[in-house]
Amino acid sequence: MTRVRGVPGFARARLITTVCLGLMCATLAGCGDGGSSEAEASSAPPSTGAYSPSPSPSTWPPDPTPTATDYSSETEEETEDPAIESPEEDEVYSDTGSDASELWGTEYSGTAEISVDIYDYCSSDGSRQLADSQSYSMDGTLNLSSPRSGGGGTEDNPFSLLFAAGDPSETGAVSFWSSAVSTTSGQDLSGNPRDPEVLMTYWDMTWYDGELDAELTDPHTEEAVALNLFNWPSPIVACRSDLGELPGAYPHALDAGTTFEGPLDSSSASLTAAGVSTDGLVEFSIEFEGTA
Repeated sequence: MTRVRGVPGFARARLITTVCLGLMCATLAGCGDGGSSEAEASSAPPSTGAYSPSPSPSTWPPDPTPTATDYSSETEEETEDPAIESPEEDEVYSDTGSDASELWGTEYSGTAEISVDIYDYCSSDGSRQLADSQSYSMDGTLNLSSPRSGGGGTEDNPFSLLFAAGDPSETGAVSFWSSAVSTTSGQDLSGNPRDPEVLMTYWDMTWYDGELDAELTDPHTEEAVALNLFNWPSPIVACRSDLGELPGAYPHALDAGTTFEGPLDSSSASLTAAGVSTDGLVEFSIEFEGTA
């Protein structure tokens, strides 16, 4: 103020004019962006602790804010796979593989110990009764070959088997055939051409780890091609042994259920057999020991 008073009149007037212009500019600057923000802020309703804006319908009800624990559990559930137990592999026993094929062409020679019970139906009431029992030994052979084929089919066994004890026409002789090919007419009853060969499988066999397990499943007596036989004489007239017997040995077809089993490898065979004939007259057991 002392300096203003000391300034000449015309200079003092100019200074006052300059100061007034500066104040007007400052007032106008307050009407810019900063002034507008302050005006809007001052016009907004006062905020209180009881007021909060309503959420939009798309976010209602609001999801709770997950905590760090929530994120951790969700991550574990997503990344943790359930334990999957691998199924145990079923053991596959192949009885038609290379091991069985090594026996193809093998022939065993040895002795067959045979026990036989003979029955008849000559009791007073016609029931089956024991008539005779015998035990004896015979030379035996066992031949194994590749599964037999014929008529468009192949034997479903690890090998084709042929066992024989005694001469085919001898009393007490026995024979086992696992399969055979039968020759028939080249035409059916209507004259249509057909395969003249028919494969017949008699036994169901498995061979695993040096053990044979065989069962006669179809004697093929209906086709009149029974090859699994036990030879034993029969009377000319049933229940009249005094009238004599049929000449030679009479072949009795073996019934389904006859078994043949035991250790069998490329060097030896130790097999047992048991069964009964289809007519029920012959029941037997066999123990065969043979070497290749």
